[in-house]
Parts: sequence; C-alpha cells; structure tokens
Amino acid sequence: MALPATLSPLLVIKLLHTAVWVFFVLCIVALPITAALRRFRWSLVLAIVVGIECVVVALNHFYCPLTSFAERYTTDRAANFDIYLPVWLAENNQRIFGTLFILGGLFALWRWFVFRREARMRVDSKPC
Repeated sequence: MALPATLSPLLVIKLLHTAVWVFFVLCIVALPITAALRRFRWSLVLAIVVGIECVVVALNHFYCPLTSFAERYTTDRAANFDIYLPVWLAENNQRIFGTLFILGGLFALWRWFVFRREARMRVDSKPC
C-alpha cells in the first residue's frame, strides 16, 4: 500500500499527537522505574518534563494544544478524532495517566527519602 503523495494536515497532526502521547507515557512509566533504580536525577528530569506538559494542558483548558489544530480540519469530535488511540483510552487518558504520574511521583519521593535515610545511617554508624 503506497502512501499518498501529500499527507493531509489532519493525518500529520494525528501522527504527531500520537508520537507526543507515546513520549509522555514513556516518561510517566519510566518515573518509578528510575526511582527504583535510584536514578533520582533522571526521576526529577522526567517529573519536570511531564509537569511542564501538565501546565501546558492546564493553561489550554485541559486540552492538548494539538487538538485545537486538528479541529480546523474535521468536524469529527470523537474522543480520539485527533490521535491514534482507542476511544475508551482517549476518553480516560488524563484520568489514567494523571493517576499513574502522581503515584509514580509519590513512589519516587518515597524511594528518595528512604535512600537519604539509609545514607545518613551509614554515615552515622561509621566508627570515628
């Protein structure tokens, strides 16, 4: 099957939106993994990246800015009209991944506090 000579703007937006979504999902999934591996700087970077994305979405009335661009090219307003996701996932995207982000962030903080406490205990238990 050959690709069309010119890609429609909606197709390009949907592909871009899906790629951006995958990137942020990977960041959210990686957050507790990096914490479990005690790579806390990476955990912080991931949390900041996702946090910035949350601020952008919040400032855009809880819609991805790419949705506004996609609306220009179709009258379809299904939950997944602007992204290649199943409808149920598109409808619950913020709820699901917002919860995972918060839980992953709390896990990272817990691991960091445990790590810091263990480090202090090792220092305190050294003979003089």
